[in-house]
Amino acid sequence: MFLQGKKLSEAIELLPRKETKAQKAERLKLAKNPWDALEEIREFARHGRGSVVPEWANLYFKWWGIYTQGDGVGAVGGTGGEGKATEYFMMRVGLANGLVSSEQLRAIANLAERHARGVADITVRQNIQLHWLTIESIPEVIEALGAVGLSPKGACGDVVRNVTGCPLAGVAADEICDASALALETANLLRANPEFYNLPRKFKISITGCPVWCTYPEINDVGLTAVERHRDGKREVGFSLRVGGGLAADPHLAVRLDAFVRPEQVLAVVRAIVEIFRDADVLRENRKRARLKFLFSKFGWTPEGFLMELNRRLGYQLDPAVEEIPPADIFRDHVGIHAQKQPGLFYVGAAVAGGRITPGQMRAAASLAARYGSGELRTTNTQNLLIVNVPRAHVAALVLGLGGAGLRVDASPFWRGAVACTGTEFCKLAITETKGFTRWLVEELEERVPGFDQQLKLNVTGCPNSCGQHWISDIGLEGKKIKRGGAMVDAYYFCLGGAVGEFANIARPVGYRCAAAEVPAAIERLLHAYISYRYNGENLRAYFSRHFDEELREQLAGGETVVEVRDPSPGAVPQSVGD
Repeated sequence: MFLQGKKLSEAIELLPRKETKAQKAERLKLAKNPWDALEEIREFARHGRGSVVPEWANLYFKWWGIYTQGDGVGAVGGTGGEGKATEYFMMRVGLANGLVSSEQLRAIANLAERHARGVADITVRQNIQLHWLTIESIPEVIEALGAVGLSPKGACGDVVRNVTGCPLAGVAADEICDASALALETANLLRANPEFYNLPRKFKISITGCPVWCTYPEINDVGLTAVERHRDGKREVGFSLRVGGGLAADPHLAVRLDAFVRPEQVLAVVRAIVEIFRDADVLRENRKRARLKFLFSKFGWTPEGFLMELNRRLGYQLDPAVEEIPPADIFRDHVGIHAQKQPGLFYVGAAVAGGRITPGQMRAAASLAARYGSGELRTTNTQNLLIVNVPRAHVAALVLGLGGAGLRVDASPFWRGAVACTGTEFCKLAITETKGFTRWLVEELEERVPGFDQQLKLNVTGCPNSCGQHWISDIGLEGKKIKRGGAMVDAYYFCLGGAVGEFANIARPVGYRCAAAEVPAAIERLLHAYISYRYNGENLRAYFSRHFDEELREQLAGGETVVEVRDPSPGAVPQSVGD
């Protein structure tokens, strides 16, 4: 006999409900702080890959900067937008503010050679990522990193990620202040802090004293940028405060709060904002809407309301903001030879196309930094590598040594502007291969458009989640799949005109998509059109902004073409695990 009316609804309520992904994650996080469970990792290493339980493989390992590695096929080889995991792992090594010594870089190189098949990547949050790690090797890798003052803790997981800062902190001739000490103090406060091991999702912080905002505060959950004010005839340095930035599939530029943050207030302010995020239970209901930005874009928070809550938690009112002029369209990658503020010293920036760097290159850079500089290196969020404190007499020898190792100081705009995410080579969420493709694309463009001398941010991301940051690039390529000759092949969807700084804007999906093999020709056509039709002194961002999508599509295609709708093909892809 069928139940009717109220009895039927009551019966349905009594049926067991399937646990959502968000509910499962929250249950597991409440059950364990992974930072307290290193001995469990050692047990897995003693008993082999088969002993690793799913909750560690799929969740807890991330708190130690570790992900399961994909099988090279990516998302299309699995189900639900996620590909198959192999027996191997990849690990991020956190480098707060991008600071790394020669000794530390040699240690990373040795680990990459011994345990990672020689594969390492500089990431868009100034980390270095290793691949091909076995479960048996992980405790040894963690201990070896600890021996040189490094750790993978907090490089992944629902925690505060690597705190980024200007790689030129302390040496830039034009910096407002050296904010690296604050970045390091913030990282030390929050990394492995049991009060903040269970956030709704990842949380990203940028603290910079440079005037060009090379750390992209616009796309961080918290972005602190140095400003100055004058009171009673005295100069006072502080920080502007932005919150709620982020990319992924739903990009959102950070909003500026009406606040002037004194240096001595920075730690308290950052801590209070992380607490606001941690305590926002509404963000724990859906893993795809679990970032600070969704308080603004989905739940009705305003900058004024956020500041009110921040002041309440602080117990005092932050001073009102002062005027700030965002940086214009300039290179932010620090590649090349530049004078430091210290007389007679220079820093040298080498472009690492797509971030892929070998153990040999890391050792060479470490040795050159020790020989010709002070043994100090810096990574950038454009996936490049810098050596600082080089006396004028040693610059030429350093550049020659870097070039001999395949690290270009005099690099083309294509080489220095290229950024790439991990791609299907190792990532289970990716749709396309990115690292090899990006290097090939750069080499093709150098041949096709020789002498191109404009800044070009060329960002390649293997899926809609924007780990490669295509939303803020001049030319952003988003990985897709299309059918060619009866087979599915890698393809890219074009997003144009993204920018940060004075003209901050999310790139426009212009309705053009093509197979990966056709991308160089499409960009060649676009750049030749720009060269032919640009106004005097007009950069790419301005050129794109004054053209309609239809015009840009035709320039890419070389003629009229149908509008391709941007979609998250091949299916619903989970929110980024990215840096």
